[in-house]
Parts: sequence; structure tokens; C-alpha cells
Amino acid sequence: MTSELFEQFVILWVVIDPIGTIPVFVAVTAGRPAAEHRKIAAEAALIAALVLGFFLVLGQFLIDALGISLPAFQIAGGLVLFLFALTMIFGTHDGGMGLREGDYPAIFPLAVPSLASPGAMLAIVLLTDNNRFSVPEQAATAAVMLAVIAFAFLFMLAAGPILRTIRRSGAAIVSRVMGIILAAVATDNVIEAIRQLIATWHAV
Repeated sequence: MTSELFEQFVILWVVIDPIGTIPVFVAVTAGRPAAEHRKIAAEAALIAALVLGFFLVLGQFLIDALGISLPAFQIAGGLVLFLFALTMIFGTHDGGMGLREGDYPAIFPLAVPSLASPGAMLAIVLLTDNNRFSVPEQAATAAVMLAVIAFAFLFMLAAGPILRTIRRSGAAIVSRVMGIILAAVATDNVIEAIRQLIATWHAV
């Protein structure tokens, strides 16, 4: 159980990417009073938790209602995760997104899509599949998810000192390494789904 929780922690850490959120947070809070930084970080973490919590609770029901098989969803999710990993590796997942006047950074881009990314939404559904995991196991996954978001909140609070230490180049390196790990996780999801399909065909 401990090893499974650690594996889930690693997967959610990679797809939520708390460290990768640092340059995004610095970019969107530039020029704002320091007093606003904590409020924006807290609201971004809360909104991301609510969005991912929605997918944790209702994601499986949406899949069942649409009649989508788990292997199909795993393959689709794996492909999306892989594409998202490529954006991290090649540097398009960063803080270089401009905000228009009236936009609220806690919602966009911090909560969605930086923290509650498409990859994170799909990962949380796969990690809480009703056909494979009991309610206590899903609750444990929810706790792991909240722990990762809590780390993201702490990193956002410490964004200034951390960025001064590792600099933008360091943050970019960490983000790319995480992208490679995510690509491997995504590939493994697709392979596992194909194995399930082959086993089903042989059973028939």
C-alpha cells in the first residue's frame, strides 16, 4: 500500500508539477503588491483542488455514462499525457502566457491549466477507477492529491526565493526532467491498456 501511494504521489507530482508552477506564478504576479501573492496562491490551490476533486468524484461516472471502456480511456489519457509531457520537455509549458486586463491569475493560468492540467484531470480519473480501487483507496488518492497541491501552494509562496536560487534556467531543467518522467508514465499507461485489450480478445 505504501509503495502504491508513493507511486501515485510521483505520478500526481509530475502531472500537477508544483515546481513548474513557480515561473508561472512569478510571471502572473509580477508588478502586484506582495500582499496579493499569498491570496492568489491560496485561491489557485483551492480552485485546482476543487477542479481535480470534481474529476475524482464524477470522472468515472462520466466515463460510464458515455460508454467508454477503461482501456480506451487509458490509451486516450496516455496519449494526452504524452503530448503534455512533450510541451514540458520542449518548453511550451511555462510562464510565458500573457494576461489581459480583467483576467484573474488565480483561475487562469495558475489553477487551470497550470495545476489542474488536462494531464492531471485524466490521471486522477485513472488513479480512482471504481472498477479497480475501493472507496478507502480512492480517499487515500485524494489525500495524496491534496498533499501535492499543498506543496504547490508552498512553492508558490516561496516562488521568489526559489527562483532566485535555481533561476529560470534551473526551473526549466527541472520541468523538462519531469516531462521525461511523465512521458514514460504515459507510455506505460498505453502499453498496459493494450495488454488489457489483448487479454480481453484472447478471453473471447
